Amino acid sequence: MRTLMQKFFLGIALFTTGVVANAAEWVLDPGLSQVIFEYSYGTDPYQGRFSNVQANFDIDPMSPTSCKFDVTINIEDIEVDSPEVLDYLLDYELFDVDTWPSATFTAEKCRLTGVNTFEADGTLTIRDQTNPMTFPFELNIDTCDGQVCFNLVSEVELLRLEYGVGQGYWANTAEVPNEVTVKVDVYAMLQ
Repeated sequence: MRTLMQKFFLGIALFTTGVVANAAEWVLDPGLSQVIFEYSYGTDPYQGRFSNVQANFDIDPMSPTSCKFDVTINIEDIEVDSPEVLDYLLDYELFDVDTWPSATFTAEKCRLTGVNTFEADGTLTIRDQTNPMTFPFELNIDTCDGQVCFNLVSEVELLRLEYGVGQGYWANTAEVPNEVTVKVDVYAMLQ
């Protein structure tokens, strides 16, 4: 019942804000959004934050499977608790930000997997490696400072070595596993 009410209020919100049945552009609000990555070193869990993420989403509210994502993550603006860990992450054996300062995700189509859950088929580029990626996400319409916005939430597991994040010593997965979890909780404003 709650989802039917959400769809009803979404329709009213989109109608009253003048959203037409065409693709609408949504732009990420960096102040309300966060992209966190989690990894482990030995048996200890750690996390960091991508603090400079720019994203545009073209989504047709009347046909949500018609979508386009353009996301850029400026790796050099990564945040972690330790200056030493930050130096390692930015160095040539891991992200090599001097050569590849950003990562990108682009998608041109989505699939509905539930009432408010989707999968976007696209490509993720980190360093000089581009791989296909299915990005599962939940999308909910909300209001942010009295304006229509959406909240996109996702959690994905990436294999860092598939993207070259781990050269030399860091290619060994005995201390730092290949798996990295990325958690996305972002808000985007209608433009």
